[in-house]
Amino acid sequence: MSSPALAADAAVALHGPARVAGLFADFAENEAARVSLPGRNTVSRLAALTALGERDLSLARLAEGHLDASAILQEIEQSLPEPGERWGVWAARPPDPVVRAERATNGWRVRGTKPFCSGARTCTHALLTAEAEDGYRLFAVPLSQRGVEPVEGTWPAVGMADSDSLDVTFADVPARPVGGVNAYLDRPGFLHGGVGVAACWLGGARAVAACLYERGAAGRLGDHAAAHLGAVDVALHAADTVLHQAGREIDADPDDTQGRARVRGLRVRALIEKVCTEVLEHVGRATGAGPLCHDERHARAVADLTVYVRQHHAEANLAELGRLAVPLRTQEAAR
Repeated sequence: MSSPALAADAAVALHGPARVAGLFADFAENEAARVSLPGRNTVSRLAALTALGERDLSLARLAEGHLDASAILQEIEQSLPEPGERWGVWAARPPDPVVRAERATNGWRVRGTKPFCSGARTCTHALLTAEAEDGYRLFAVPLSQRGVEPVEGTWPAVGMADSDSLDVTFADVPARPVGGVNAYLDRPGFLHGGVGVAACWLGGARAVAACLYERGAAGRLGDHAAAHLGAVDVALHAADTVLHQAGREIDADPDDTQGRARVRGLRVRALIEKVCTEVLEHVGRATGAGPLCHDERHARAVADLTVYVRQHHAEANLAELGRLAVPLRTQEAAR
């Protein structure tokens, strides 16, 4: 007979980062190559990311990073990940800590600590941003090298815990440059990629709302809960419509020759962040504490979405959108 301690260990393996790591490995090996690159069939790409978010937001975070890395490599180098590789994009840029890159006699080397590295113990490779003497650069780094160390205990939060988003230290590690200075930020795909993240958020909102739809299907909605479900349904439908339109617009102008990608990305992310916030509020008020206390999947979806959606920079992004919207509206009025 197994001991309670062994049973607890088994439960952790089934429900913790190890579970998502296995799902991510399967996705990278068997599903990722079937997801369209941005600008080729972006509508289906965004639908795939939304479905991943609805399935599990931690899985979606890892899968989105791998797909984003594929898009970046294709856009800058016309290459793609090799079979068996699992990539992340580690591009957080806080004031501190900082990763720095220096030229050496035999190439580039990176050193420092990068926070928020999703898949820190799961990815085989990462696209890593670093500060260099000549500017902000992107590097490809195999993570099996000596000197690459995930920092245990640097994600104590409950939300998105299964995404394995630890700090990672780089101790004078060889790195291959991908493009030139600012190649990561200056490409149109950077702006398209932000819409992909919002698609994951929307999937998370669907997962949170599932318990309320299920109550409706079971005939257990009073007027109060039905009104909240109506508000949730309107919000989700609006987000679906806007996301679909964004995909069509990206496909129509993948190189952003019209210069609208920045405004599009800000609008889509702001709307979907607002929808996620509203869904969390309406579902919580309609269902009370019951699902949060007794439905593990729902409780995890709420915790994960609450954390993940904060990747949106809230009023800072809205202020930027406001400044961009004025000249855009003026141009449209002059046509």
